[in-house]
Amino acid sequence: MVCPRREQRLVHHYTPVDRFAIRGTARLEESTIRVLMAEDYEPWRRFVLATLQNISGLQLICQVSDGLEAVQKAAELRPSLILLDIGLPTLNGIEAARQIREHAPSSKILFVTEDRSQEAAEEALRLGASGYVVKSDAGTELIAAVNAVLEGKRFLSSSLAVHALGDEGKSTDRPRDNVIELSRRRAEIASRHDVTFYSDDQRFLNELAQFVAGALNSGSSAVIAATESHRKGLLSRLRIHDANIGAAMEQRRYIAVDAAHTLSTFMVNSMPDRGLFMKTFGNLVHSAAKTSKSGNSHVSVFGECMHLICAEGNAEAAIRMEEFGNELTRTHDADVLCGYFTSHSHPGMESHIYQRICAAHSSVHSW
Repeated sequence: MVCPRREQRLVHHYTPVDRFAIRGTARLEESTIRVLMAEDYEPWRRFVLATLQNISGLQLICQVSDGLEAVQKAAELRPSLILLDIGLPTLNGIEAARQIREHAPSSKILFVTEDRSQEAAEEALRLGASGYVVKSDAGTELIAAVNAVLEGKRFLSSSLAVHALGDEGKSTDRPRDNVIELSRRRAEIASRHDVTFYSDDQRFLNELAQFVAGALNSGSSAVIAATESHRKGLLSRLRIHDANIGAAMEQRRYIAVDAAHTLSTFMVNSMPDRGLFMKTFGNLVHSAAKTSKSGNSHVSVFGECMHLICAEGNAEAAIRMEEFGNELTRTHDADVLCGYFTSHSHPGMESHIYQRICAAHSSVHSW
């Protein structure tokens, strides 16, 4: 938790943003808008802080990483606006919002979360939240959402708003009053290209094992492009998940290759070559799809080639590969999951790079 001892003090924890009295959007200049942020993932906090520089008149008075702390600080500080994640420890964001409504009824709540389920969004708005932004949409929608909420309107991410309309755009019985509708900017992004940012290697491998085991147990196939340590760790966990990994390997339904070697097959002058990338991964996916059971040609793909090249400081190459990953999902029956390791003590990723990587995916997760 990063909070001032008194309301008048400002947070001195992150740069470049401690106080948002910055040039940018001209609205809301008449009075200071006091903001509380509840988010337990440090790289995302830095991204939000950098994004909010574009709105003048905001004052960040407190940051917390726990749902219970969010309730306590909301009651104590009575902020104008609360940015609230759902996946918070101790007390999840939905329950925190329910309690905040009791203790700080005048505070406006804007959910910013990776949970893209319609049910979660509806529950958040039913509890009195003014807006709901999916993290993968935040790069283009967060500023609009904050402005809308502070103007007394309701905001729903465009990737969810399209589902809240019935035939011919007529409003359904879902909570829709005063929701700003944006065109679905992500229409060109494949719906099955996800990214996860993780700092806990063991938890990441457990989640990855569930992703792969789900594919194998359903009769489909999996392609893994990972480091040697991750391939070994994943293999041991798949045996625990009863994925019959031995048979899957013999049948070539489970194909695991080295990420660094795979990367070398399509890099030309420090940038990925589209033709070589599509050939490399296309061949792997095609080979795995041929051996799927019961005519199920679906393939689940995990890759960390992008992370390896990004860790070397070549973020542009990683982002280009993510664009190719979207093309891969459009041309093959495949789900793609990308993994990036981020350390809490050494995040190693600038907020604008983080934003661009998020924007290239249909869903964003943090473990």
